[in-house]
Amino acid sequence: MPQAALVVDAVLFDMDGTLVDSNSVVDRMWTEFAVTLGLDPHAVRTFAHGTPSTATLRTFLPAHESFDEWFERLASWEAGSFGQVSEIAGAIAAVRALPRERWAVVTSALRDAALKRIETVGFPAPHVLIGADDVANGKPDPEGFRAAANALGVDPARCVVFEDSPAGLEAALAVGAAAVVVGTLDAEVTRGLRRIVDWKGVTFACNPEGRIVVEGIPSLDDGINPVRN
Repeated sequence: MPQAALVVDAVLFDMDGTLVDSNSVVDRMWTEFAVTLGLDPHAVRTFAHGTPSTATLRTFLPAHESFDEWFERLASWEAGSFGQVSEIAGAIAAVRALPRERWAVVTSALRDAALKRIETVGFPAPHVLIGADDVANGKPDPEGFRAAANALGVDPARCVVFEDSPAGLEAALAVGAAAVVVGTLDAEVTRGLRRIVDWKGVTFACNPEGRIVVEGIPSLDDGINPVRN
C-alpha cells in the first residue's frame, strides 16, 4: 500500500490499546463487573472501550449500587493489573524519537493510573498527559484533545491523533485533527481513515521548520483528514 508522510505540529496519543497492550486486562475488568451485576458483558465492554470508567458506571450501574464503592473497586482492579501490560510493538522506540514538548497522552484512565502504567511499561514520562480526572467531559467529547493541544501550544487541527476506540476517534475528528486508527477496530468511524496495526515501521522526525514528519503510515487515495500545512 502506498505511503505518504504527514507533517504536523504535535502528536497526540491515546494510551490503552494504542501505546499499551492492555485491552485484554481492561476487558476482563469490565467482564467481571458485568457478570457480578448480571449485566450483558459484551454491551458493557463495547461501551467502555475508550470511555472513562465514570461514564460506564453511570450508564450501567444499577441505582441500588454504590457508585463510590464500585469506582474504588475498579481502581483497585486496575492498579493490580500494572504488571500484566506491555507496549504495542515498536511504540516505545517511536515515542522516544519525538521531542518531549511535541507529544501528549490523552487517556480515559485516571491521571495517576495512566502515569503508573506508562512508567511500568517503559515509556518516557510525557510532558503533557490529560487523564479522565483532568476534564469535565471524557471521550467522545473532544475536550481532552483540545486541552492537550493547548498545553503544547498548538492548534489541535494541526495535530495527528493515534486512537484505537470509536469514542477516541470521534473526539479526534471533532477537533479537526488527522486521525489514525491503531489496531483492528472495525467501526463506522474508521471508514476512510489511515490505519496501523502496530508501531513497527512508523517514524517521527523534525523537519527544518520544526514540525513533526510522520512516516510509515499507509496513505489514502481520498485524502481523508489532511493536516493543514
